[in-house]
Amino acid sequence: MTYSEENYLKTIYHLTSMTEEAVSTNAIAEKMDTKASSVTDMLKKLAEKDLVNYIKYQGVSLTENGKLAAKMIVRKHRLWETFLVEKLEFSWDEVHDVAEQLEHIKSEKLINKLDDFLGNPTEDPHGDPIPDAEGRIIKVEKRLLSELEKNQSGICVGVKDTSSDFLKYLDKQEIALGSQIAIIEKETFDNSFKIRVGSKELMISNKIASNLYIQ
Repeated sequence: MTYSEENYLKTIYHLTSMTEEAVSTNAIAEKMDTKASSVTDMLKKLAEKDLVNYIKYQGVSLTENGKLAAKMIVRKHRLWETFLVEKLEFSWDEVHDVAEQLEHIKSEKLINKLDDFLGNPTEDPHGDPIPDAEGRIIKVEKRLLSELEKNQSGICVGVKDTSSDFLKYLDKQEIALGSQIAIIEKETFDNSFKIRVGSKELMISNKIASNLYIQ
């Protein structure tokens, strides 16, 4: 597959993981910042390779072959992110763009050795699951912080928004994976939260709470 084909598969994988329904060409175009006509042309190519199911005006979904191929791309991306953070001491807001380049390395042997070298991690530095060599994923039960009520608490196990700006914000607030977060107050007016992180109390918006996964 070309880099472009791999990027399309990964995008479709992420979009379909949010819904059981087929995703539209417009949704893919928006996610990839490209034209819908370009998406249609690529989907036809991927369909010819039995990687997607595509019916005009009805959207697209991944075939079993497509799902496995997408999971392998995601596997490489998240293993490289883990390597960059754990072994090269990159911060978690720096690794996405670098991993975007490294995920296209073709050597299966290299990726499997990287997996073993890292101790076969099941999650990346953002709390996202890492597929194993067979495409299996260990699912962890989690919920968004925004779903909690006053006096409830949990451990931060992931982030929904992996943008650099959001991760830098969390660093400033000293919120990281493994942080114990307790809800002190929940404002009815705007659903903002007063929380305790360790010994520190702070106010966060509903938008922030809606991008933190808690267990």
